[in-house]
Amino acid sequence: MFLSDKDIKKAVTAGKILLSDFDENRLQPASYDILLGNKFIVNDEYRTGYIDPVKKVYAKTHEVIIADDEEFILHPGVSVLGSSHDFFGSDTYLIQLGGKSSLARIGLMVHNTAGLINPGDYLNITLELCNLNNVPIILHPKMRIGQLTFSQMTSVPQKSYKDVGRFYGNNWNNFALPKEEAVLKEVSITVKKSVTKLPLKKKLKAKKK
Repeated sequence: MFLSDKDIKKAVTAGKILLSDFDENRLQPASYDILLGNKFIVNDEYRTGYIDPVKKVYAKTHEVIIADDEEFILHPGVSVLGSSHDFFGSDTYLIQLGGKSSLARIGLMVHNTAGLINPGDYLNITLELCNLNNVPIILHPKMRIGQLTFSQMTSVPQKSYKDVGRFYGNNWNNFALPKEEAVLKEVSITVKKSVTKLPLKKKLKAKKK
């Protein structure tokens, strides 16, 4: 069951949905429009031989930050990461990001299948922006870039995204490890650091063991 504009406003007022900064003018009959932010991540093609997600080999990238009165030119066939200006989330509702028909008609894709925001996740969502047209598209900070829909859950989730989500608290870290791998890596680093700090005699005893 999707929330209507009236229900979205009620949920925001009741604190069940966070939309910062909430603007009633951006309410649609069953969705809420969000704005484009100022940050982009662009691939460095000249430094990237290939991408292999299984082996966690990703493209070399750099971050571009533009002012509100500047523009970002997205060329045909190019895919970049962007960020929403809006910060949002909910513990109660499932949120889904969709594109706007006016932008879809000019060939702008705002997310590449990754449009699901789990309960417990609060973020400036990372956008997968791609120009499917054969001419460049100009992007402006604070332009309406997508729309959110809110779904009622049948029950409270057993696990919250804040406990299990790999991007919780750092959504701009676009290739984060799954939570389980990240914890194991952190434990490994902590152990190595503690061994390094041992006095020389204790290090030698540790090696003998």
